Amino acid sequence: MRTILFATIVALAALGCSKPADKAATAEHESKVPTVTVDELDKMLANNECQPVDANGEGTRKKMGTIPGAVLLTDSDTFKPAELPADKSKTLVFYCANTSCGASHSAAGKAITAGHTNVKVLPDGIAGWVKAGKKTAPAGS
Repeated sequence: MRTILFATIVALAALGCSKPADKAATAEHESKVPTVTVDELDKMLANNECQPVDANGEGTRKKMGTIPGAVLLTDSDTFKPAELPADKSKTLVFYCANTSCGASHSAAGKAITAGHTNVKVLPDGIAGWVKAGKKTAPAGS
């Protein structure tokens, strides 16, 4: 049953990704942006060491939820830098649907271009967060 549930979650997340991975662009951003695991992010959040940033579309957020306290971007490509914390040294951890989605890397690259200096990505995305049994918040929370 768990396998079926996980497969369903991954499939739904892949369908809801607002930006399918562009292999060249994602590789470029991946080479520049450090990554964190689900457990590392969980610890960082528990210690108030970072701000999660959700680069998912509304459909993925409704299906999967969000990481509690996340900044919800309007769109991974066209969001305004003002949607991010004003403190450009604050650690930002971007996530999207899953490892097949490139929205988090795209948004992280835009944040770096806007002058943010401590940017990371959670490659497993919300699907990995849910699979690990971590707490989620409903979309819009």
